[in-house]
Amino acid sequence: MLERVAVPAAPPVRRVTVTALLARHGAVVALAALILLALVATPNFLSMRTLNVNLTQVAGIVIVALGMTLVVATGGIDLSVGSLMAIAGALAPMLFLGRLVPLPAPWVGVALALTVPVLVTGAFGWFNGWLVTRYRIQPIVATLVLLIAGRGIAQVVTNGNLQAFRNPAFQVIGLGRLLGLPVQVWLMAALVLLFAWAMRRTLFGRQILAVGGNERAARLAGVPVSRVKRRVYVISGLCAGVAGLVVIAINSAADANLVGLGMELDAIAAVAVGGTALSGGRARIGGTLVGALVIQMVRYILLALGVPDAAALVAKAGLIIGAVWLQRQGRVA
Repeated sequence: MLERVAVPAAPPVRRVTVTALLARHGAVVALAALILLALVATPNFLSMRTLNVNLTQVAGIVIVALGMTLVVATGGIDLSVGSLMAIAGALAPMLFLGRLVPLPAPWVGVALALTVPVLVTGAFGWFNGWLVTRYRIQPIVATLVLLIAGRGIAQVVTNGNLQAFRNPAFQVIGLGRLLGLPVQVWLMAALVLLFAWAMRRTLFGRQILAVGGNERAARLAGVPVSRVKRRVYVISGLCAGVAGLVVIAINSAADANLVGLGMELDAIAAVAVGGTALSGGRARIGGTLVGALVIQMVRYILLALGVPDAAALVAKAGLIIGAVWLQRQGRVA
């Protein structure tokens, strides 16, 4: 008598829907479409001057958005980055102009201006993380404190006055060129590579995703959840400080009222459009770069077509809504 042999059932074929593909690669598709539109609408789009302008403007967004990506990956948010940029921008000129401490040599002031403001904003980032972890305050509320108070601090430091300056040694980070590209673009590229490596290859990167994916399970697995959260807010503060220095170096002036204004929205939009889930547990560093480029291309095209800059705000809001909807549909699919 022949025995019946059980044949294992074939694994179900997972259908890849268009929505799921867009959820994963929608930012790249959108960027390609915007580039094609720019080529049609603006004949000078491929000129080196236009390229440098767009890269210069997007560099600050990317630098801030990289820190924001780590915060969002843990399930948090950082609304204070724009105000931290203002603090860094307010402190730097006062240091290299010798208004805070006497300078034995000009290079000492430049060195202090390139380091101290960034360390200060990193300390404010730690404060955000401390509020979130020590008192279990919701991140949106904890960082709202410095969104409001941080710009006030910058205005108090400068008495609300515009600080105009000309310091070539300091302004290299904003006006310098290396191999034909702005220095801040090289800085942006280096940070993108560093963050991508850290998220893929280090224990810290895996801990970030574990905390954002399931905080309780991560805690039971021995992940130092509070320490990881504080660190990502510190990193976000450091990134905001660097971006603040770049902005004032480009403008040859520091205005506490305007530096970093609305940057938190650009950074969150870049993160969302790039595919990092706002609920945490996932971080796409390359996607954040693409998302920032999408935002910049929307702004560039609208301005090139004579559309008021206020319309770009509406477009960014639409991009965030669309990105969140695609992420949700991608998970369902």
